[in-house]
Amino acid sequence: MNVSLLDRIEIGQWQVQPRDTAGGRTVMCIDSGHGLIQLRHAKDQCRQFVVEDTDSAVTIHYECPGNGFGQTRLRFESSRLVQIETQGVSGGLPFAFVAEARKVGACTR
Repeated sequence: MNVSLLDRIEIGQWQVQPRDTAGGRTVMCIDSGHGLIQLRHAKDQCRQFVVEDTDSAVTIHYECPGNGFGQTRLRFESSRLVQIETQGVSGGLPFAFVAEARKVGACTR
């Protein structure tokens, strides 16, 4: 799937900070903007469908056979700062959260 907004997001180490909780910060290494789409289904092989694709936002709906589904909206602020809204079902349980994702450096491996 080629979504131009996802190609503008820098690769590297990103910090994802939920807006609705004081803690719960996650640091992750992504090799493309696609790494911010399936946060609750990161290791699952899911089918993705583009719902919205503009210069400033993208919405992707995805289905993961045997482990639920989700829909994520990324609002692009810069190549190093993205707002995330995601919701769906993972492992039989619903989830929904809003977060800010910020590039914090290079990946260390």
